[in-house]
Amino acid sequence: LDATPFFPQEDYQCGPAALATVLQVSGVAVEPAELVPQVYLPGRRGSLQAELIGATRRHGRLAYRLPGTGQALLAELEAGRPVLLLQNLGSRALPTFHYAVLIGYDANRNIALLRSGRSERLAVRWQSFARSWDRAGRWAIAVLEPGVIPAQAQVADYLEAAAGLEAAGHERAAGIAYDAALARWPQQPLAWLARGNAAYLAGELAAAADAYARAVALAPGDAVARNNLAQVLL
Repeated sequence: LDATPFFPQEDYQCGPAALATVLQVSGVAVEPAELVPQVYLPGRRGSLQAELIGATRRHGRLAYRLPGTGQALLAELEAGRPVLLLQNLGSRALPTFHYAVLIGYDANRNIALLRSGRSERLAVRWQSFARSWDRAGRWAIAVLEPGVIPAQAQVADYLEAAAGLEAAGHERAAGIAYDAALARWPQQPLAWLARGNAAYLAGELAAAADAYARAVALAPGDAVARNNLAQVLL
């Protein structure tokens, strides 16, 4: 509650302020003003989710889309990580979209605690908060240092987030994420396939062949893993 930084939001700048908040928690020294050119769309007077995810990856962090459940939000909080999320403070017919950072909850008083707008610790009844989140499509992301796995991670979703980091040019950071996935899910052929692809792109053919062979051993019928192994051996 106290360690999470706070950036009072200027008009229409909730996206850069919220993203700077969670990036700083993940170890990236960045200010909202630095993010404005990357995420703010003047024509829309705001930021879109795609821009926030792209900026997260450019700073070498994973943007992991959380399941749309309150339990998933609370699991990240209990792991010590605030959550960036989108709210609709209006109605479905006349939406007012707003990014905020969930920093805590009070079970006894049934309230959510947020960094929101110009409020450093906004207390909102959990039901009201949940309704505003639901009206915005229950969109929320955890911003993670490579190697950190969300509290309720699914292997395919985590590998997709790591692949996005790789596509942004952070191959080494993506490799760290793939290694973390293998430590968590050593019997998942998709994780070995992803690790093999990263090694192949880095020119590490022996490591790629080993990873692909492990993927084939776990999933003998996987045509992609067999094809990639054959390519490396060739």
